[in-house]
Amino acid sequence: MKFTVIGSGAIGGLAGAYMTEAGHDVTMVDRWTEHVDAMKKNGLRIDGVRGDKYVAVTAALPSELTGDLGVVLIATKSQHAVAATQEIAHLLTPDSCVISFQNGFNEPDMVAALNDAGLPGEKIIMGSIPNYGGALVDPGYIEYVHEGPIQLGEMDGTMSDRLRDIADALSALTEVQVSDRIWGQIWAKEVYASQVVFSALVDAPIRESLGNERYARISGAVVKEALEIADAKGIDVQPFDFFDPANYRVKTAEDTRKLLDNVNHAIWLLKKDQDTKPTHQFKKRGSGIWWDIVYRNRPSETRSSSGKLIAYGEAVGADTRLNAKLFNMIYEIEDGKRELGFHNFDELEAYVADCGKTLP
Repeated sequence: MKFTVIGSGAIGGLAGAYMTEAGHDVTMVDRWTEHVDAMKKNGLRIDGVRGDKYVAVTAALPSELTGDLGVVLIATKSQHAVAATQEIAHLLTPDSCVISFQNGFNEPDMVAALNDAGLPGEKIIMGSIPNYGGALVDPGYIEYVHEGPIQLGEMDGTMSDRLRDIADALSALTEVQVSDRIWGQIWAKEVYASQVVFSALVDAPIRESLGNERYARISGAVVKEALEIADAKGIDVQPFDFFDPANYRVKTAEDTRKLLDNVNHAIWLLKKDQDTKPTHQFKKRGSGIWWDIVYRNRPSETRSSSGKLIAYGEAVGADTRLNAKLFNMIYEIEDGKRELGFHNFDELEAYVADCGKTLP
């Protein structure tokens, strides 16, 4: 199959490289000129959980795109997804397929952008959750940080031929789980992402943040509230990979233990593959939010992904206090008004108690 990957960083770059190796016609697109030049000259270097290798790839800047793009993966950061869709609209047809291949609630806005361009956005856009992890370390160099499946689905729940064909192609990288309820899984990912954002309040490995039971209880209270926002909006939140929303509907101390077990299992899944590579010193030690703040020194995608929970919640009258507090703390860090550190956990813990939302 023919693919165009828009945003060839960690998520898009890994998918494009492995599909290229499997014999698919893939063009890797990125707006970072040095990254594109490096891929053109030397290919893409990948190291991490699967070892070190180079993959010869076809790379291009957005301005160099012409003709049939094939299946398009929009794998930019969440805040750039809609603009990236708009930029390629003139190269699409009513029969095109564009996959939202990143975190966030971007699919409806991408549909609207294509509708505005005179295209059938509802037919073109496909949803996904890439649950593997990586980091674009330097131009032409990606670190594969952890394994994980891809959830992929048509927005209307149809189990289409194109869905199966694309899933088969992406399986060159990892397991692909086709879904007839992808919107509910996308919501689940963003509900779960509140505890990922929480972990980025400190400059520390995840085992020292979410791996600490005291801190996991704080993050659990935040995710519980996020799930209640989804419930208030009438979303049928679906389980995926390492997150089961049922474990966050906490009422008793026993329920809290199930929640903490879920957190510990998620950490184990994220780190088990790294533990088999003791000689590799992983550069990305935290979440993508942490990576943007600490390594890239740029705003994270929080505002355009899980940060949208606040507006969704306010629209239906849900209580959003914990998530709003958390996200504002992250924004203050990004704006240089707050320091990273465990004092942030202390502050949020006190706020959880003030709100009467401490887990039993």
